[in-house]
Amino acid sequence: MSVLAANPHVLYREVQYHNKDQQQQLWSGGGVGSSLLLSQRTSFGCSWFDGRNKDLCKKNSKRDLKVAASWPDMTRPTSVEMEPIDDSHHLDKILLQAHELSQPIIIDWMASWCRKCIYLKPKLEKLAAEYDTKIKFYCVDVNKVPQALVKRGNISKMPTIQLWKEGEMKAEVIGGHKAWLVMEEVREMIQKFV
Repeated sequence: MSVLAANPHVLYREVQYHNKDQQQQLWSGGGVGSSLLLSQRTSFGCSWFDGRNKDLCKKNSKRDLKVAASWPDMTRPTSVEMEPIDDSHHLDKILLQAHELSQPIIIDWMASWCRKCIYLKPKLEKLAAEYDTKIKFYCVDVNKVPQALVKRGNISKMPTIQLWKEGEMKAEVIGGHKAWLVMEEVREMIQKFV
């Protein structure tokens, strides 16, 4: 049995019993200053104990008790801000650097007035954190850049999320539908080329 606990330091605990007639119940608490509580049902009834009362614990039959805790990896960022691309020269520089590293890049073509673009941006930044070492994420605000750059990306609708590899555009997702569907399509596109 595993469960997510309310305490951020203890994310799950697992309790396993040898006897088949026992029912497993959850622990509660686990933080500093709180006692652990366990309800254990056996064929003889229900007994309650806390960390201070060990006599009741000895009455119970043999059991294995596993307690595991996991903490989030604090060394990895939860989101990575996408670097803006200003013009065609800047894009050329980024593509050359990505080609040297043999690493694909993601470009989010968006506009500041587009609601779906604004809604997708933080979701893409969280995705950028997941692929932090494998892919770099960039954004282009089509209203703030020269139209030559927009034509180079062959952008007709926004938001458009493109994957570029080896200096050319390999795949794109046009995000006119639900955000979770767009994110699934972007994940599939990334997995196809990474």
